[in-house]
Amino acid sequence: MKLGSLKEGGRDGTLVVVSRDLGIAVKATGIAATLQAALDDWSNVAPRLNALSDDLNAGKATGAFALDMTALASPLPRAYEFVDGSAYLPHVERVRKARGAEVPESFYTDPLMYQATSAGFLGPRDPVVVPSEDYGIDLEAEVVVVTDDVPMAATPAEAAGHIQLVGLVNDVSLRGLIPGELAKGFGFLQSKPRSALSPVLVTPDELGDAWQGDKLHLPMRTWLNGQWFGEAECGVDMQFSFAQLVAHAAKTRPLTAGTLVGSGTIANQDTSKGATCLAEQRTVETLRDGKPATPFLKYGDTLRIEVTDAHGASIFGAIEQRIAPLAR
Repeated sequence: MKLGSLKEGGRDGTLVVVSRDLGIAVKATGIAATLQAALDDWSNVAPRLNALSDDLNAGKATGAFALDMTALASPLPRAYEFVDGSAYLPHVERVRKARGAEVPESFYTDPLMYQATSAGFLGPRDPVVVPSEDYGIDLEAEVVVVTDDVPMAATPAEAAGHIQLVGLVNDVSLRGLIPGELAKGFGFLQSKPRSALSPVLVTPDELGDAWQGDKLHLPMRTWLNGQWFGEAECGVDMQFSFAQLVAHAAKTRPLTAGTLVGSGTIANQDTSKGATCLAEQRTVETLRDGKPATPFLKYGDTLRIEVTDAHGASIFGAIEQRIAPLAR
């Protein structure tokens, strides 16, 4: 099952069920007005949404219409919570090595995670608006999962049963602001603006064999200004599964239905497949050449993030965005 939200019906959009080929959709009228409403009562609503999805893919759904990606908001235009991990330790190891720092042993057993911005997500075709190019604008292509209600202190095995949807996120980062914020010892704020989610979120069963061990086993494809940038493997070098990440977030508090948990920057030990963020590529260049060569994003630059199946078909739809200045 694939779910999205139209840019209509208020701040939380209108829930639609989307066909497997992303070509058509149908409003979930009479089932759930919004995706958040569906997640709030997931055990009762999901079977009805699945039935509508089956009808849509069989050409039997009443009210089906051609899907316009520009009409889509984020599947969750706003969420109660978004916590983002850093599960790919090759990225952490390289970044620390570039500045002469060691990786603490705890990083290999205890996930890194921070509280991200959830009050609003950009739509998959919305521009990334930043007040200044000097902030060091970067993309971060990640996998994200969405949970139903997760009880406090859930084990990873228990947490796995609460992962209901999977998607992509462009976790926009302002690299020029990060060092100053982290130096204060209190985490990210200004350096982490709103992120963008993929056009649709999908249930894990939709991924078939590509979803194993609570990880996505497909390449994350990225393009900058129409040029190939990377296709790091999501299922390789992921130190912590999504079940472990969800359990980590729920260690001392329950997670509300609609919580998003991100994987962090996809990065492999093998750097031949490119990168999923500019900071990663710049670190590789620094370690190899002594200095970075790839610039951060500028106004007018475009990016594309997508995951395709073994046959080349887009699974979540593509995040396609342009970097834009703030109109004052």
